[in-house]
Amino acid sequence: MRGMRLLILSSATVLASCVNPRAEANVAQALSDAANEIGGLKSDMAQLQTDLDSLRQVVAKQDTLLSRLAEINHVPR
Repeated sequence: MRGMRLLILSSATVLASCVNPRAEANVAQALSDAANEIGGLKSDMAQLQTDLDSLRQVVAKQDTLLSRLAEINHVPR
């Protein structure tokens, strides 16, 4: 009986260690796709940050211009 258990246990271990190559390839492809998407998101975030910085500069220039116009025309702020 003990020999039978050992045989069943070793057979189960061998079967569990055999992984379907197609499943491994699918997982590898999914991980690659996820890495590409993350890279794209990083690129998008960098572009958004650049755009935001540019908009902040435009707002600062307009604020300065409005302050100067108000000062020239003696308009209280």
